[in-house]
Amino acid sequence: MKKNLLVKITLTTALLFVVLLQFSCSKDSNSNTTAPTVLTNSILAEVTTTTATSGGTISDGGSSVITTVGVCYSTTSQTPTISDTHTTDTLSSASFVSKLTGLTAGTTYYVRSYATNGAGTGYGGVVKFTTSTPSTVTSATVSTFVGSATGGLVNGTGTAAQLYNPLGIATDAQGNIYVADQFNHVIRKITTAGVVSTFCGSGVNGHADGPAATAAFSSPNALTVDKSGNVFVTDQVSNLVIKITPDGTATTVAGIGAPGYANSSSPLKAAFNNPKGIAVDATGNIYIADSGNNRIRKIGTDGVVSTLAGSGYTTLVDGTTGTAANFNNPNGLAFDSKGDLYVCDNNNHAIRKIVLSTTAVTTFIGNSLQTKLVGNPGAIVFDNNDNLFITDVVGRVLRFSSTTNILQDLAGTSGVYGFADGVGTAAQFNSPSGVAVVSGTIYVSDANNNRIRKVVTEN
Repeated sequence: MKKNLLVKITLTTALLFVVLLQFSCSKDSNSNTTAPTVLTNSILAEVTTTTATSGGTISDGGSSVITTVGVCYSTTSQTPTISDTHTTDTLSSASFVSKLTGLTAGTTYYVRSYATNGAGTGYGGVVKFTTSTPSTVTSATVSTFVGSATGGLVNGTGTAAQLYNPLGIATDAQGNIYVADQFNHVIRKITTAGVVSTFCGSGVNGHADGPAATAAFSSPNALTVDKSGNVFVTDQVSNLVIKITPDGTATTVAGIGAPGYANSSSPLKAAFNNPKGIAVDATGNIYIADSGNNRIRKIGTDGVVSTLAGSGYTTLVDGTTGTAANFNNPNGLAFDSKGDLYVCDNNNHAIRKIVLSTTAVTTFIGNSLQTKLVGNPGAIVFDNNDNLFITDVVGRVLRFSSTTNILQDLAGTSGVYGFADGVGTAAQFNSPSGVAVVSGTIYVSDANNNRIRKVVTEN
């Protein structure tokens, strides 16, 4: 099992920390006997040849006001202290981020967070990482695969085709890409050669089951493909889950067609509220990111609709059982090779993990206070090596490496909206939404640019 990328943080912990600080201010100086307890971010981000980003979370403020936080690091000491090289940061919340600079390329460092108060300095656990070398720096080149600036419903090849606010994307076993073409209210299909066709939907905004030419959708949001080639779609406005067979025939799987929250043994009596991400496991169970209800729902192979995880509250809380955990606007879903389900917890700025056998929920990447690490994740996908690719809807594509445990910005820049093909941060996106991987190549639905972008990496 992978280690959590960053330490879990909940609203309860954050409030406790504030209380500890307030309480410590009122104590007599003679009682300053307890140093802070701090946890190191278990992974480094933005590692280059000379820089890296680390940080930590305060789990207990100790017996007096915290004066200094940061990380200490060394190439020789495996338990670095503030006597070694260290950063100095201001604590504004229970979590903090530190930038390490002036590092040496291709060198192994030991790093851990620290926090100091009147009683002394507390240290987190040690994390080891190695800086890049010029030959191992990952380069990501972004180009336009299909679509143009003009939104429309035009089939064709490459940039001659038109899409209109494409959201979720998914692939079949042959490498074809299926697109939830939101404002065209249809599902599109793109071959490996970039030939775009309409797979299902008449283009009418509404809901109708039936053959491809007469079926109707209302703002399809996300989709997934099972091992038999069936496409499952979350239809956002109609609050339905729809199945499309390989011949393009659409059938409603679950939902009453109106927003709500209801589980049921009869799937057409169950209710969803703004369903978004969708995934299917190896045995055919369907999972839905029910964003308006802040829950992850399950549609069993027997048709029973239940709640897998989420209490309905919007703070970031993990849980040993799914319904004890909280989400805030869950979006994209994806399975890793072990069969664990991962969730884009959009407004909690985190990627969450659900172990299906126990329904336990943990935080894999990010937290609600370190808001820029994964930003507002919209979609995720694993490649065959369990590397995780993330679209941050505020303007970038990220990759978490399963071998180095390093999170990297591949392309685009957080907070920069536009359109530009190019390498790394020279590329620009405008609300990158869905993400898929075909034979090592990354495809991104660039929603507000009405395009599907192609991202090719080296190293």
